[in-house]
Amino acid sequence: MAEEAIPVWKKWFEGSGDQVLFLRGFFRNAFRGGFEWSEFVRQCYEIGYKSFMLVGTTAFIMGLVLALQLRPTLVDFGALSMLPKTLAVSIVREIGPVITAIICAGKIGSGIGAELGSMKVTEQIDAMEVSGANPVQYLVVTRILATTFMVPILTLLGDVLGLIGGFLAINISSNVSALLYFNKCIASLDFTDFLPAFIKTIFFGFIIGFVGCYKGYNSNRGTESVGLAANSAVVTASLWIFVVDAIVVQISSLLFYH
Repeated sequence: MAEEAIPVWKKWFEGSGDQVLFLRGFFRNAFRGGFEWSEFVRQCYEIGYKSFMLVGTTAFIMGLVLALQLRPTLVDFGALSMLPKTLAVSIVREIGPVITAIICAGKIGSGIGAELGSMKVTEQIDAMEVSGANPVQYLVVTRILATTFMVPILTLLGDVLGLIGGFLAINISSNVSALLYFNKCIASLDFTDFLPAFIKTIFFGFIIGFVGCYKGYNSNRGTESVGLAANSAVVTASLWIFVVDAIVVQISSLLFYH
């Protein structure tokens, strides 16, 4: 009853304080000696390689559908030749990074939250602390750095597959050579299109790893908390992805596009 009587704003501030302390623990252990390279490489494989098929398939379908949806409108305006440019700018600037991040939040964030949550419930994390190991450095640092490193790579691969899907959609109703299509796509892109998109994917990857680790590492006792940690990791990471995306888009429009 006493816990239910705590005001919502007080719980929010307490949760924010816990996250700040968790973030401080991550940075303190990230630059400490004895980095777990083997675990980092394994997490990169689990996070990157095993997520590529899902990300690539989704990006390919998104590019195909986007091209099919845009084509009738551009035909009405007599601007069908602008379709490759529209696809390239849309996918590279916004659709590719956000869709990839949301997919990774659902697959990777929930997986990390459930994995660390189950380790917390079964007291494996406590056993690591008792044995003298550093669970934050081994479990948290490696996973956050792996997501920060792999999500931008997955986004780049997803952008390419999205453009390939757009090329396939264009060739359903017309015959356009691959050389002409990709030349138009590349010519329409500038460094200012890549840089903000790439920077925000780094933030997206960090958010996914951090939220998943925080929710799993701080889950309560009991098997029910494992599912709650996984679900909360997905919801919270997805929300932060949209918030960070809005901030980065606003900053990049002020710096590059005004």
